[in-house]
Amino acid sequence: MSPEQLLQHHDQGLPWGPAERADVPADLASAYQQALAVRQLRLQRGEAPRGYKIGFTNRTLWPLYKVFAPIWGTVWAGGLAFCEGEGHIDLTATCQPRIEPEIVFGLRATPAANASVDQLFDAIEWLAPGFEVVQSHCPDWQFTASETVTDSALHARLLVGPRVPVRDLAADATALNTLLAQALATLHKNGQAVAQGQGMNVLDSPLLALHHFLKELRQCPGAADLQPGDVVTTGTWTDAFAIAAGEQWSVRFSGPLPGLSVTMK
Repeated sequence: MSPEQLLQHHDQGLPWGPAERADVPADLASAYQQALAVRQLRLQRGEAPRGYKIGFTNRTLWPLYKVFAPIWGTVWAGGLAFCEGEGHIDLTATCQPRIEPEIVFGLRATPAANASVDQLFDAIEWLAPGFEVVQSHCPDWQFTASETVTDSALHARLLVGPRVPVRDLAADATALNTLLAQALATLHKNGQAVAQGQGMNVLDSPLLALHHFLKELRQCPGAADLQPGDVVTTGTWTDAFAIAAGEQWSVRFSGPLPGLSVTMK
């Protein structure tokens, strides 16, 4: 598919047909170039990128989806919202949306070249709980890694909850890694617990997931580097669950991490 066709499917929430899927790149390098071409179209029509979403950082889910390494995509201002603990997400024009509880980082500076984990910690301003709504234009959520990168499916909506200065939680990268790796997240639907996950599932901790992503981003030709003010959401702590308008979802993290509640519209 051309970048224009990919963007049309995204705008209208339409699934891909068999002929369209046959035209999707089979390798990740080409898939990222297709996704960057769609990104350029969105920039040309005035949309503003606000950071990145890292997907498939949770190793426990790799066999389920048959994607065996992290992948990433752009977060857009039009799909991004902030709240202080309770918010809403509009599902209009999403395709087979699912919800993921995540930890989101806010950047105060561009990380140094070849940044160590300690240097990356120094570039972070805050962290927050987040709900990422992911989607797929492939029928029944059956896809390859290259298809979901081409699809720009990793980000449909992102709700960011209470932002906590990272240095209020940990003095350094080692302390933050330990805190996040040991933390538990419990996901609720309409008041009932449906899943629990641990931070260590996310590439051993969300901070390490961010470090891995930074290296991958900088190796991708044409990709824009992280900028001050960018947000990066680091991957789900549980499986992704199908969602519909009218539902209420919440996540509660253990320890000092705040929780988040959302109503779907």
